[in-house]
Amino acid sequence: MEERKSFVVGEESSMSKTVSDEDIRTFARISGDVNPLHLDDEYARSTVFGGRIAHGMLVASLISAVIGKCLPGPGAIYMGQELRFVAPVRPGDTITAIVRVEAWDDVKGRVTLATEVRNQNGEAVVTGMAKVVMASYLQKHK
Repeated sequence: MEERKSFVVGEESSMSKTVSDEDIRTFARISGDVNPLHLDDEYARSTVFGGRIAHGMLVASLISAVIGKCLPGPGAIYMGQELRFVAPVRPGDTITAIVRVEAWDDVKGRVTLATEVRNQNGEAVVTGMAKVVMASYLQKHK
């Protein structure tokens, strides 16, 4: 896929995924985050959440998928990501990451993005902002 060369403020893209028990267990193995809140039903029932929840960073990783595949897409390189975890995601929840262009600097090749993840009820579970630079800009300005 070819790297895009321009973006429009307000443009957005999204991607959805149902978070499975296997996703949570695989993320725990990969990340090393084996907090029982994510893995142990009995322990998690005794917490304020009343049951197991997905890792926040697993949920937020869907934002990265949208940025890398859809908007801005191939060639986007993360410069930073601000995240606020505002509600839990449970095994079986379907989440949708939404990325919207807030600013496009065609001189520096930088895109500022509003980022949000919502659950199947339309409730925000993660909110934030991301900044990316397009790879072609870095190649031109070495």
